[in-house]
Amino acid sequence: MSTTADLIAHLKAELKAAGVTYAVVAERLGMAESSVKRMFAKGGDMPVSRIDDICRVINLDFADLARRVADTAPLMLELTLAQEKAVVADRTLLVVAICVVSQVPAKEILATYDLSEARLVKALTQLDRIGIIDLRPGNRYRLKVAKGFRWRPHGPVMEFFRKEVLDDYFAGGFDGESEMLMVVHGEIGRGLANSFRERLMRVGQDFANQHLADQKLPAEQRRPYTIVIGMRSWLMQALAQMRRAGRLEI
Repeated sequence: MSTTADLIAHLKAELKAAGVTYAVVAERLGMAESSVKRMFAKGGDMPVSRIDDICRVINLDFADLARRVADTAPLMLELTLAQEKAVVADRTLLVVAICVVSQVPAKEILATYDLSEARLVKALTQLDRIGIIDLRPGNRYRLKVAKGFRWRPHGPVMEFFRKEVLDDYFAGGFDGESEMLMVVHGEIGRGLANSFRERLMRVGQDFANQHLADQKLPAEQRRPYTIVIGMRSWLMQALAQMRRAGRLEI
């Protein structure tokens, strides 16, 4: 939800862009120009109903103003603990949340999963209330998370992933069409570790971008894939147990 201060700041910019002065606003609303100036001043008091009145002066819908404010809000790189707990508490909500983070359109969610439109709308409304999306007419939505978004490393969603998803994922043979699994161990300079991490992140982002681009393809031409990318300063127990005492520090 947009704060009143954000709405006022954007409304001020909209007035300037439209070439409408405070004097004109005052005349249209039957107010003193000084009163209008006070409302727009930093720390000024302007009720939402008055913001709506001023929007009408420049033929701007209040909902459009609120949407423009939302579009300029900084995107989240990580959800709060409370947000993740809310998502994991409801299996339907978790499924829809995973879909919207991947920017799957509502009609595609309905076509893919056993959900009624009413249940989907309820889930989207909950995600809007939680603050993950900005729900718009026609079940369209705008994500409030950034491209580099990740679930909290030790949060409820990743805990769910470790308990209920990880074993199932790695139980596969990784020998199907376009599948692969690599486990590479090595020791590299500390300064290069971040470089490799960034390159791996770009691979993940490339995959996410391709997913978005291929949404226009017919369903029969698409196939679900999941990439799990990880990099840790870690040594498997079988190797760690055999390392010489002087080489235990990683």
